[in-house]
Amino acid sequence: MTRIGIALAFLANLLLVIALPASSAEIDAADDTARLLAGLAPSASSPLQPLTRDPAWRLHERAMSVSFESLERRQLSTIRTWSRANLKTPKRVLFYMFSGPDFLYADTFFPSASTYVLSGLEPVGQIPDLSKLGPGALAHGLNGVRYSLRSIISSSFFITSYMGHDLHASRLTGTMPILYIFLARTGHMIQEAQFVTLDENGDVSTSQGDDRPKGPRGIKIVFSGADHESRTLYYFTTNLADDKFKDGPFARFCEKLGQGDGFVKSASYALHASNFSQVRKFLLDHTATIVQDDTGIPVSSYDPAKWQLKPFGNYVRPLPVFSRMYQPKLNALFHTGQPAPIDFGIGYRSRPGRSGLLVATRKESAAQSDASKQ
Repeated sequence: MTRIGIALAFLANLLLVIALPASSAEIDAADDTARLLAGLAPSASSPLQPLTRDPAWRLHERAMSVSFESLERRQLSTIRTWSRANLKTPKRVLFYMFSGPDFLYADTFFPSASTYVLSGLEPVGQIPDLSKLGPGALAHGLNGVRYSLRSIISSSFFITSYMGHDLHASRLTGTMPILYIFLARTGHMIQEAQFVTLDENGDVSTSQGDDRPKGPRGIKIVFSGADHESRTLYYFTTNLADDKFKDGPFARFCEKLGQGDGFVKSASYALHASNFSQVRKFLLDHTATIVQDDTGIPVSSYDPAKWQLKPFGNYVRPLPVFSRMYQPKLNALFHTGQPAPIDFGIGYRSRPGRSGLLVATRKESAAQSDASKQ
């Protein structure tokens, strides 16, 4: 080998040695941050390891463990069992509109999706850098995180009117800390996290955390689970009303993902309103199966020639604040459709025995599923 060849080979090896630790360090930093926020110990070599000796984190660890272990026993494990029994042919893409940062229930109902698309009005916030928080700021931030989780832990949903305040109450702002916690607590490892934005064609590009893009701003998180398969979570801050959604960047982004499944719960009955007709139409046109509570697409909007509707649990009249959203046709479906019971609570009526779900399956998808069983 010539001297030039030797020099080039040495340089290539040197660059490889330099590049690999940096990439690995970035992955470890994101995953260790998620674990620390979730009340789980980071890796032994993590620079965040000293924070686990802080009394505030030890309190956080105990509180998070109690909360999530209780939630797993009474709620999440039963939903996983129900999902395996009733969602036989899930798609690889999940559209979860009006979700906020609720990856927890997206993963619990649809654990085999490879692309999760979440959206809401809540801001993305910043990727947390816990190493820059002093003891007082860390304690305040962790306490704020637990407080922001209180409603979804106890009642299966975020309260929209609280979220704006909760997600700005400490140095750990926006949806990012919540997404990190849910990823860690569902047994996933973060491989990559980056800010993204959408152009007018719905194409994704990276952005800086403090950019003010014209299109929807979001976060893209690549993660893996026990099967080591890489999956992608997108969360976009975007308004889904007709004047923002129709022919807009977020709609075009979703269209490019092809047919998926849909999930709607605790959505303030937005999909019943005339000014959310376009996102309602999108779900009806681009999904094979939709799992929803009564705040989802009105049952009267499902064309019986195209959709097979199967109720589960019980339909109870909406809460008084939403009393005008009562659906006589949905009530009739629950009375005549012989709904199978569910042993978990979901949505605004979150007590077991007073919750209901509707599974809407596109008829050609249902036919394909039946054929595959033969």
